[in-house]
Amino acid sequence: MELTYANEEKPLGTAGSVKNAEEALKDDAFLVISGDALTDFDLTELIRFHKEKGALVTVCLTRVPNPLEFGITIVDEEGKVERFLEKPTWGQVFSDTVNTGIYVMEPEVFDYVDPDVPVDWSGDVFPQLMKEGKPVYGYVAEGYWEDVGTHESYVKAQADVLEGKVDVDIDGFEISPGVWVAEGAEVHPDAVLRGPLYIGDYAKVEAGAEIREHTVVGSNVVVKSGAFMHKSVVHDNVYVGPHSNLRGCVVGKNTDIMRAARIEDGAVIGDECLIGEESIVQGNVRVYPFKTIEAGAFVNTSVIWESRGQAHLFGARGVSGILNVEITPELAVRLAGAYATTLKKGSTVTTARDHSRGARALKRAVISALQASAIDVRDLENVPLPVARQQTARGSAGGIMIRTTPGVPDSVDIMFFDGQGADLSQGSQRKLDRVFARQEYRRAFPGEIGDLHFPASVFDSYTGSLLRNVDITGIAESGLKVVVDASNGSAGLVLPSLLGKLGVDSLTINPGLDESRPTETADMRRSGLVRLGEIVASSGAAFGVRFDPVGERLSLVDEKGRIIEDDRALLVMLDLIASERRSGRVALPVTTTRIAEQVAAYHGTQVEWTTTSPDDLTRVGGEEGTIFGGDGKGGFIVPEFSSVYDGTAAFVRLIGLVARTQLTLSQIDARIPRAHVLKRDLATPWAVKGLVMRRVVEAAGDRFVDTTDGVRVVETDGRWVMVLPDPAEAVTHLWAEGPDDASAQALLDEWAAVVDSAGR
Repeated sequence: MELTYANEEKPLGTAGSVKNAEEALKDDAFLVISGDALTDFDLTELIRFHKEKGALVTVCLTRVPNPLEFGITIVDEEGKVERFLEKPTWGQVFSDTVNTGIYVMEPEVFDYVDPDVPVDWSGDVFPQLMKEGKPVYGYVAEGYWEDVGTHESYVKAQADVLEGKVDVDIDGFEISPGVWVAEGAEVHPDAVLRGPLYIGDYAKVEAGAEIREHTVVGSNVVVKSGAFMHKSVVHDNVYVGPHSNLRGCVVGKNTDIMRAARIEDGAVIGDECLIGEESIVQGNVRVYPFKTIEAGAFVNTSVIWESRGQAHLFGARGVSGILNVEITPELAVRLAGAYATTLKKGSTVTTARDHSRGARALKRAVISALQASAIDVRDLENVPLPVARQQTARGSAGGIMIRTTPGVPDSVDIMFFDGQGADLSQGSQRKLDRVFARQEYRRAFPGEIGDLHFPASVFDSYTGSLLRNVDITGIAESGLKVVVDASNGSAGLVLPSLLGKLGVDSLTINPGLDESRPTETADMRRSGLVRLGEIVASSGAAFGVRFDPVGERLSLVDEKGRIIEDDRALLVMLDLIASERRSGRVALPVTTTRIAEQVAAYHGTQVEWTTTSPDDLTRVGGEEGTIFGGDGKGGFIVPEFSSVYDGTAAFVRLIGLVARTQLTLSQIDARIPRAHVLKRDLATPWAVKGLVMRRVVEAAGDRFVDTTDGVRVVETDGRWVMVLPDPAEAVTHLWAEGPDDASAQALLDEWAAVVDSAGR
């Protein structure tokens, strides 16, 4: 075989790197194969398909259980590619057919790749080819394919080779079923071998050693008496000392593992390390190359800087977990260090918390870590969440807010903001996740330690900006009376000065902070709303509002004391704002009732549907022409002031609207048609989530399919169902809407059966 190398001096992307080798590829069709995968696909059949179709590009595809880390590809019945989606979120998964990074291409494809700049096949070149109608085909290959870019997939690929799941020639002799021994290896007859396993050339296994299934022993490895190995991959020239114990780990070349050392499942030891006698390296720990673990050491954090990776770092509310069990000060320090590493030295980060003691303790740890990573800190202390977001957007590179998890008093959320005060995007979350998992944290030199200061007049700044940007005309003259429930939370810190400046007659209840109640359960919230309704009705107020404990969300009670449910409150606010503005765009998640579309259209506005992710709603909320946004769960966006959920801004906007329209909330509610949206959650194993979404698309047939988030199937009569995999749990969410509850229920039952059948 003749090999020609094209060196990539700087990163050029998946297409730019191939363009770099154009001189060697310009004469005929060529194969592009990513080097980090193990496969036994029939490439001859792939090339035959390419030539038969007369394709410019043929993408080799395969089906996988979890498509999150790959590019999803949809093809039609002829095999022509209809759509690509690179590394989707679960909400974007509509198939389990993924791009393997193997392509057959004609030299003309180079006309679409600029030289010496980063260019990506799936992100740049293929979309342009499809836009121009060029023949881009997808070939679904049969056989084995495993991306080996992670520790877990690497170990799995080794086991699959030993199990015969992939067609690979194993260099050695099968001395008993599944036990492969290479040339020159010495295995003592009294060693215990339980295959499938592999022992490399010139390795030596002493009497009393036990090597069990899915273990790979490299060249020149010495396994001493009494050593135990199970599901471990040991590279060349490693010494495995007597009575040592290796389970599910990977050990780099030229490493010495001394007597009675133990390395647990998921640990990775780099090249040329020394693991001392009777030391213990716990599961998922990384020991970087050239490190020494002292004899008797108990290593539960990685040996580079700190800590181990976590499978799902970000959830729906940032990084969440039980205080002092899952979320400890040590973890907070590592997270803050990872976040700081994603920012430039000398950047400013704004920090804030709710009124709980746990949040206060964790925030101090976060501040220390930020400063130690060359970050200046503006600490707001205890403020409402919208205030923290607004202050972050004033000159900070980002922000961190620590609060009690809504409805879960013993848990906390560590929330990370971008420079606009919005939640980190999916891409930024992945970046932070990678830094945290690799534990490559930046450390500042002594002269670079960051400053800490406490900005003054934060609440005056917030309320002043709010009153300048939100229309409050007519409020002072209206004589409106409102009842405001601060829920003993941080919203009560802003309300006194705000209500005074508005000139509205108000009664504030539960204004004081209660450290023992930093959040509330659903029952507590409900009883609070009932009590608020009683006060509104008896006092003759125009309406009542109730803030959540961090001032982010808002609940409404009408003038009769009746609770307006959150999904109806969204329609009421939409009706009021759209009727006043008469043009513009409204941002709503795709799970919202289509009655919202009718309300918006009636007043000359239009709906832009977003995914269910808050950062997507925030993105549209910040675009020019957006007049309102909401999630139907008490979260409202007032774009003239902010692109994030803000209960206080929504409250001020509502007072102005009611004052100017002279309509009551019950009158507005009564003129909006009733919605019939039902929801159901179904348990779905992670391994079949991609299959479920493909089955849903297939079952949709000729019906209209919307893949804004998950898959939404629209019936010809306007009824719709939406199927969305949960990003953090083994659950699939379903919504259905119809003209009445019975028809919505029937639709829900029909599609629940589709999801269930795929999950079995």
